[in-house]
Amino acid sequence: MSGLLALLDDVAGIAKVAAASVDDVAANATKAGAKAAGAVIDDAAVTPKYVHGFEASRELPVIWKIAKGSFRNKLIFLLPAALLLSSFAPWLISPLLMLGGGYLCFEGAEKIYHVLAPHEQHHVFKEDEPGDPAHLEEQKAAGAIKTDFILSAEIMTIALAAIPPGNIWMEAATLAMVGIGITIAVYGAVALIVKADDFGLFVAQSGNFALTRSLGRALVRAMPGFMKLLTIVGTAAMLWVGGSIVIHGMEELGFGWLGHHIHDWAYAIGHAVPEQWAGVTEWLAKATMDGVFGLLLGFALIPVASKIIAPAVAAMSGEKGGH
Repeated sequence: MSGLLALLDDVAGIAKVAAASVDDVAANATKAGAKAAGAVIDDAAVTPKYVHGFEASRELPVIWKIAKGSFRNKLIFLLPAALLLSSFAPWLISPLLMLGGGYLCFEGAEKIYHVLAPHEQHHVFKEDEPGDPAHLEEQKAAGAIKTDFILSAEIMTIALAAIPPGNIWMEAATLAMVGIGITIAVYGAVALIVKADDFGLFVAQSGNFALTRSLGRALVRAMPGFMKLLTIVGTAAMLWVGGSIVIHGMEELGFGWLGHHIHDWAYAIGHAVPEQWAGVTEWLAKATMDGVFGLLLGFALIPVASKIIAPAVAAMSGEKGGH
Protein backbone atom coordinates (compact mmCIF):
# COMPACT_ATOMS: atom_id res chain seq x y z
CA MET A 1 0.00 0.00 0.00
CA SER A 2 2.81 2.39 0.85
CA GLY A 3 4.35 1.70 -2.56
CA LEU A 4 1.05 2.51 -4.27
CA LEU A 5 0.73 5.75 -2.28
CA ALA A 6 4.29 6.69 -3.21
CA LEU A 7 3.52 5.99 -6.88
CA LEU A 8 0.37 8.11 -6.72
CA ASP A 9 2.35 10.87 -5.03
CA ASP A 10 4.94 10.74 -7.85
CA VAL A 11 2.18 10.84 -10.47
CA ALA A 12 0.62 13.84 -8.73
CA GLY A 13 4.00 15.55 -8.67
CA ILE A 14 4.53 14.92 -12.38
CA ALA A 15 1.03 16.23 -13.10
CA LYS A 16 1.78 19.41 -11.16
CA VAL A 17 5.04 19.91 -13.09
CA ALA A 18 3.21 19.28 -16.37
CA ALA A 19 0.46 21.73 -15.42
CA ALA A 20 3.05 24.32 -14.43
CA SER A 21 4.83 23.75 -17.75
CA VAL A 22 1.58 24.27 -19.67
CA ASP A 23 0.97 27.46 -17.70
CA ASP A 24 4.53 28.62 -18.46
CA VAL A 25 4.09 27.87 -22.16
CA ALA A 26 0.78 29.76 -22.24
CA ALA A 27 2.24 32.74 -20.35
CA ASN A 28 5.35 32.87 -22.55
CA ALA A 29 3.23 32.51 -25.69
CA THR A 30 1.00 35.40 -24.59
CA LYS A 31 3.99 37.66 -23.89
CA ALA A 32 5.72 36.67 -27.12
CA GLY A 33 2.53 37.18 -29.14
CA ALA A 34 2.08 40.65 -27.65
CA LYS A 35 5.65 41.56 -28.67
CA ALA A 36 4.75 40.69 -32.28
CA ALA A 37 1.71 42.98 -32.31
CA GLY A 38 2.93 45.21 -35.14
CA ALA A 39 3.55 42.34 -37.55
CA VAL A 40 0.25 40.71 -36.52
CA ILE A 41 -1.77 43.87 -37.22
CA ASP A 42 0.07 44.28 -40.53
CA ASP A 43 -0.78 40.68 -41.44
CA ALA A 44 -4.47 41.27 -40.70
CA ALA A 45 -4.45 44.57 -42.63
CA VAL A 46 -2.67 43.18 -45.71
CA THR A 47 -4.49 39.89 -46.25
CA PRO A 48 -8.02 41.16 -47.18
CA LYS A 49 -6.71 42.66 -50.43
CA TYR A 50 -5.89 39.16 -51.72
CA VAL A 51 -9.58 38.22 -51.49
CA HIS A 52 -10.78 41.35 -53.31
CA GLY A 53 -12.51 40.62 -56.62
CA PHE A 54 -13.67 37.07 -55.89
CA GLU A 55 -17.28 35.97 -55.73
CA ALA A 56 -18.68 36.02 -52.19
CA SER A 57 -18.94 32.21 -52.18
CA ARG A 58 -15.18 31.89 -52.81
CA GLU A 59 -13.94 34.39 -50.20
CA LEU A 60 -13.88 32.04 -47.19
CA PRO A 61 -12.35 29.10 -49.15
CA VAL A 62 -9.56 31.41 -50.35
CA ILE A 63 -8.95 32.66 -46.79
CA TRP A 64 -8.83 29.04 -45.55
CA LYS A 65 -6.34 28.18 -48.30
CA ILE A 66 -4.10 31.08 -47.24
CA ALA A 67 -4.50 30.16 -43.55
CA LYS A 68 -3.35 26.58 -44.26
CA GLY A 69 -0.32 28.02 -46.04
CA SER A 70 0.34 30.21 -43.00
CA PHE A 71 0.19 27.21 -40.64
CA ARG A 72 2.64 25.42 -42.94
CA ASN A 73 4.96 28.44 -43.03
CA LYS A 74 5.09 28.77 -39.25
CA LEU A 75 5.05 25.16 -38.06
CA ILE A 76 6.90 23.24 -40.77
CA PHE A 77 9.48 25.75 -42.00
CA LEU A 78 9.95 28.59 -39.51
CA LEU A 79 9.59 26.79 -36.18
CA PRO A 80 12.45 24.29 -36.85
CA ALA A 81 14.57 27.13 -38.26
CA ALA A 82 13.94 29.20 -35.11
CA LEU A 83 14.91 26.29 -32.84
CA LEU A 84 18.12 25.68 -34.82
CA LEU A 85 18.89 29.38 -34.58
CA SER A 86 18.30 29.40 -30.82
CA SER A 87 20.47 26.30 -30.29
CA PHE A 88 23.40 26.96 -32.61
CA ALA A 89 23.48 30.67 -33.47
CA PRO A 90 21.68 32.71 -30.79
CA TRP A 91 23.93 35.66 -31.61
CA LEU A 92 22.08 35.94 -34.95
CA ILE A 93 18.69 36.59 -33.31
CA SER A 94 19.31 40.28 -32.63
CA PRO A 95 20.62 41.10 -36.16
CA LEU A 96 17.72 39.17 -37.70
CA LEU A 97 15.29 41.04 -35.48
CA MET A 98 16.83 44.33 -36.62
CA LEU A 99 16.52 43.18 -40.24
CA GLY A 100 12.85 42.35 -39.67
CA GLY A 101 12.35 45.67 -37.85
CA GLY A 102 13.93 47.51 -40.76
CA TYR A 103 11.56 45.71 -43.13
CA LEU A 104 8.57 46.80 -41.03
CA CYS A 105 9.84 50.39 -41.12
CA PHE A 106 10.31 50.19 -44.89
CA GLU A 107 6.80 48.78 -45.43
CA GLY A 108 5.21 51.46 -43.25
CA ALA A 109 7.17 54.30 -44.80
CA GLU A 110 6.46 53.05 -48.32
CA LYS A 111 2.71 53.12 -47.64
CA ILE A 112 2.96 56.71 -46.41
CA TYR A 113 5.17 57.65 -49.36
CA HIS A 114 2.56 56.34 -51.83
CA VAL A 115 -0.08 58.46 -50.09
CA LEU A 116 2.07 61.60 -50.12
CA ALA A 117 3.42 61.08 -53.63
CA PRO A 118 0.93 58.89 -55.52
CA HIS A 119 2.13 57.55 -58.83
CA GLU A 120 0.80 55.17 -61.40
CA GLN A 121 1.82 51.59 -60.83
CA HIS A 122 3.06 49.70 -63.84
CA HIS A 123 2.22 46.06 -64.19
CA VAL A 124 3.54 43.76 -66.87
CA PHE A 125 0.85 41.40 -68.16
CA LYS A 126 1.86 38.22 -69.89
CA GLU A 127 0.01 37.52 -73.14
CA ASP A 128 -0.39 33.86 -72.27
CA GLU A 129 -1.70 34.62 -68.77
CA PRO A 130 -4.85 32.51 -68.41
CA GLY A 131 -8.09 34.13 -67.34
CA ASP A 132 -9.44 31.04 -65.58
CA PRO A 133 -10.89 32.06 -62.16
CA ALA A 134 -9.47 28.91 -60.54
CA HIS A 135 -6.01 29.80 -61.83
CA LEU A 136 -6.39 33.38 -60.61
CA GLU A 137 -7.45 32.05 -57.19
CA GLU A 138 -4.35 29.87 -57.02
CA GLN A 139 -2.15 32.81 -58.04
CA LYS A 140 -3.59 35.16 -55.44
CA ALA A 141 -3.42 32.54 -52.69
CA ALA A 142 0.20 31.77 -53.58
CA GLY A 143 1.05 35.47 -53.47
CA ALA A 144 -0.64 35.85 -50.08
CA ILE A 145 1.22 32.83 -48.69
CA LYS A 146 4.55 34.29 -49.85
CA THR A 147 3.74 37.59 -48.14
CA ASP A 148 2.62 35.66 -45.05
CA PHE A 149 5.98 33.86 -44.98
CA ILE A 150 7.83 37.17 -44.57
CA LEU A 151 5.45 38.41 -41.88
CA SER A 152 5.44 35.01 -40.16
CA ALA A 153 9.24 35.01 -40.10
CA GLU A 154 9.13 38.38 -38.33
CA ILE A 155 6.49 37.13 -35.88
CA MET A 156 8.38 33.93 -35.03
CA THR A 157 11.72 35.73 -34.65
CA ILE A 158 10.17 38.38 -32.38
CA ALA A 159 8.47 35.62 -30.38
CA LEU A 160 11.73 33.64 -30.10
CA ALA A 161 13.54 36.68 -28.72
CA ALA A 162 10.76 37.23 -26.16
CA ILE A 163 10.88 33.65 -24.78
CA PRO A 164 12.98 33.28 -21.59
CA PRO A 165 15.93 30.88 -21.98
CA GLY A 166 14.89 27.29 -21.34
CA ASN A 167 14.96 23.82 -22.78
CA ILE A 168 14.30 23.28 -26.47
CA TRP A 169 10.95 21.55 -25.86
CA MET A 170 9.61 24.53 -23.92
CA GLU A 171 10.72 26.85 -26.74
CA ALA A 172 9.17 24.56 -29.36
CA ALA A 173 5.84 24.35 -27.49
CA THR A 174 5.77 28.12 -26.95
CA LEU A 175 6.57 28.91 -30.58
CA ALA A 176 3.98 26.38 -31.76
CA MET A 177 1.35 27.98 -29.50
CA VAL A 178 2.29 31.44 -30.75
CA GLY A 179 2.15 30.30 -34.38
CA ILE A 180 -1.19 28.52 -34.05
CA GLY A 181 -2.79 31.23 -31.89
CA ILE A 182 -1.69 34.13 -34.09
CA THR A 183 -2.73 32.35 -37.31
CA ILE A 184 -6.19 31.60 -35.93
CA ALA A 185 -6.54 35.17 -34.65
CA VAL A 186 -5.34 36.80 -37.88
CA TYR A 187 -7.31 34.74 -40.37
CA GLY A 188 -10.37 34.57 -38.13
CA ALA A 189 -10.29 38.38 -38.02
CA VAL A 190 -9.73 38.53 -41.79
CA ALA A 191 -12.75 36.26 -42.38
CA LEU A 192 -14.92 38.48 -40.17
CA ILE A 193 -13.68 41.64 -41.92
CA VAL A 194 -14.18 40.25 -45.43
CA LYS A 195 -17.71 38.94 -44.71
CA ALA A 196 -18.87 41.89 -42.60
CA ASP A 197 -20.34 43.82 -45.54
CA ASP A 198 -22.12 40.67 -46.82
CA PHE A 199 -23.58 40.15 -43.34
CA GLY A 200 -24.62 43.80 -43.18
CA LEU A 201 -26.29 43.55 -46.60
CA PHE A 202 -28.13 40.39 -45.54
CA VAL A 203 -29.40 42.03 -42.35
CA ALA A 204 -30.39 45.19 -44.25
CA GLN A 205 -32.44 43.17 -46.73
CA SER A 206 -33.82 40.44 -44.48
CA GLY A 207 -34.10 41.99 -41.01
CA ASN A 208 -37.45 41.66 -39.29
CA PHE A 209 -37.22 45.05 -37.61
CA ALA A 210 -36.44 48.54 -38.86
CA LEU A 211 -33.65 48.84 -36.29
CA THR A 212 -31.85 45.70 -37.47
CA ARG A 213 -32.18 46.76 -41.11
CA SER A 214 -30.73 50.17 -40.19
CA LEU A 215 -27.84 48.51 -38.36
CA GLY A 216 -27.18 46.34 -41.43
CA ARG A 217 -27.05 49.39 -43.72
CA ALA A 218 -24.81 51.19 -41.22
CA LEU A 219 -22.42 48.22 -41.19
CA VAL A 220 -22.20 48.22 -45.00
CA ARG A 221 -21.52 51.97 -45.04
CA ALA A 222 -18.96 51.70 -42.25
CA MET A 223 -16.76 48.98 -43.77
CA PRO A 224 -14.81 51.16 -46.28
CA GLY A 225 -13.94 53.58 -43.48
CA PHE A 226 -13.04 50.70 -41.17
CA MET A 227 -10.68 49.27 -43.79
CA LYS A 228 -8.95 52.65 -44.11
CA LEU A 229 -8.68 52.87 -40.31
CA LEU A 230 -7.24 49.35 -40.18
CA THR A 231 -4.62 50.36 -42.75
CA ILE A 232 -3.69 53.45 -40.71
CA VAL A 233 -3.46 51.47 -37.47
CA GLY A 234 -1.44 48.75 -39.19
CA THR A 235 0.98 51.30 -40.66
CA ALA A 236 1.42 53.05 -37.30
CA ALA A 237 1.99 49.69 -35.59
CA MET A 238 4.60 48.69 -38.18
CA LEU A 239 6.55 51.92 -37.67
CA TRP A 240 6.30 51.76 -33.88
CA VAL A 241 7.28 48.09 -33.55
CA GLY A 242 9.89 48.25 -36.31
CA GLY A 243 11.49 51.37 -34.85
CA SER A 244 11.54 49.96 -31.31
CA ILE A 245 13.09 46.68 -32.52
CA VAL A 246 15.90 48.48 -34.35
CA ILE A 247 16.55 50.83 -31.41
CA HIS A 248 16.66 47.91 -28.96
CA GLY A 249 18.99 46.01 -31.31
CA MET A 250 21.30 49.02 -31.47
CA GLU A 251 21.43 49.02 -27.66
CA GLU A 252 22.41 45.33 -27.63
CA LEU A 253 25.16 46.04 -30.16
CA GLY A 254 26.58 48.84 -27.99
CA PHE A 255 24.93 51.84 -29.66
CA GLY A 256 22.52 52.72 -26.89
CA TRP A 257 22.66 56.52 -26.99
CA LEU A 258 19.44 56.89 -29.00
CA GLY A 259 17.48 54.43 -26.85
CA HIS A 260 18.70 56.13 -23.65
CA HIS A 261 17.74 59.57 -24.99
CA ILE A 262 14.27 58.40 -26.01
CA HIS A 263 13.78 56.80 -22.59
CA ASP A 264 14.85 60.01 -20.81
CA TRP A 265 12.67 62.23 -23.02
CA ALA A 266 9.65 59.95 -22.59
CA TYR A 267 10.21 59.88 -18.81
CA ALA A 268 10.37 63.69 -18.70
CA ILE A 269 7.19 64.02 -20.79
CA GLY A 270 5.38 61.44 -18.67
CA HIS A 271 6.22 63.25 -15.44
CA ALA A 272 5.15 66.65 -16.81
CA VAL A 273 1.47 65.63 -16.56
CA PRO A 274 -0.71 64.68 -13.56
CA GLU A 275 0.45 61.50 -11.85
CA GLN A 276 -2.56 59.40 -12.90
CA TRP A 277 -1.69 60.00 -16.57
CA ALA A 278 2.09 59.66 -16.21
CA GLY A 279 2.40 56.00 -17.23
CA VAL A 280 0.16 56.26 -20.28
CA THR A 281 1.76 59.54 -21.38
CA GLU A 282 5.27 58.13 -21.01
CA TRP A 283 4.33 55.05 -23.06
CA LEU A 284 2.70 57.17 -25.78
CA ALA A 285 5.70 59.48 -25.93
CA LYS A 286 8.13 56.57 -26.29
CA ALA A 287 5.93 54.82 -28.87
CA THR A 288 5.65 58.06 -30.86
CA MET A 289 9.41 58.65 -30.84
CA ASP A 290 10.06 55.00 -31.79
CA GLY A 291 7.54 55.43 -34.62
CA VAL A 292 9.13 58.67 -35.86
CA PHE A 293 12.53 56.96 -35.91
CA GLY A 294 10.95 54.03 -37.77
CA LEU A 295 9.43 56.40 -40.32
CA LEU A 296 12.76 58.17 -40.93
CA LEU A 297 14.58 54.85 -41.22
CA GLY A 298 11.89 53.56 -43.59
CA PHE A 299 12.18 56.62 -45.83
CA ALA A 300 15.96 56.11 -45.90
CA LEU A 301 15.48 52.47 -46.93
CA ILE A 302 13.08 53.21 -49.82
CA PRO A 303 15.79 54.21 -52.33
CA VAL A 304 18.00 51.34 -51.14
CA ALA A 305 15.17 48.88 -51.80
CA SER A 306 14.08 50.36 -55.13
CA LYS A 307 17.51 51.13 -56.62
CA ILE A 308 19.64 48.29 -55.25
CA ILE A 309 17.71 45.39 -53.71
CA ALA A 310 14.80 45.20 -56.20
CA PRO A 311 17.04 45.25 -59.34
CA ALA A 312 19.34 42.66 -57.77
CA VAL A 313 16.42 40.35 -56.94
CA ALA A 314 14.96 40.85 -60.44
CA ALA A 315 18.33 40.04 -62.02
CA MET A 316 18.73 36.85 -59.96
CA SER A 317 15.18 35.70 -60.69
CA GLY A 318 15.41 36.54 -64.40
CA GLU A 319 12.50 39.01 -64.35
CA LYS A 320 12.55 41.92 -66.78
CA GLY A 321 9.66 43.90 -65.38
CA GLY A 322 7.42 44.32 -62.43
CA HIS A 323 5.36 46.90 -60.73
